[in-house]
Amino acid sequence: MKVLVDTSIWSLVLRSKKDTQASHHLTELIVEGRVEIIGPIRQEILSGIRIPKQFDQLKTYLDAFPDIPLTTEEYIVAAQSFNRCREKGIQGSHIDFLICAAAQNHNLSIYTADKDFLLYASILPILLYKSEVL
Repeated sequence: MKVLVDTSIWSLVLRSKKDTQASHHLTELIVEGRVEIIGPIRQEILSGIRIPKQFDQLKTYLDAFPDIPLTTEEYIVAAQSFNRCREKGIQGSHIDFLICAAAQNHNLSIYTADKDFLLYASILPILLYKSEVL
């Protein structure tokens, strides 16, 4: 199964100088050709990189992972997911729910260090990859 890697994992791996569990898992996924990304995650990863040379290096690195195209259907599923979770008292960001929708619609698991996804998974039909990172 392919894996949609969330911003939280990319940030952990790219900012850490240690060989972390997240780094090991991400490297394994890259080698196996199982990493997927969507535009909003790419935007979050690149946002806040102030040094143009670092921005360009990271952009070039991420170019190896083409975006899954998002359709109107993903945005509709994201809105429905937001509403379902809110009904149960669970709040989340619009991008989190777009990640959930893309994962659902493209049969992907989600690799994240964001504990909010454990809450979403209790309500939404999403699969989490290696949730021991959470």
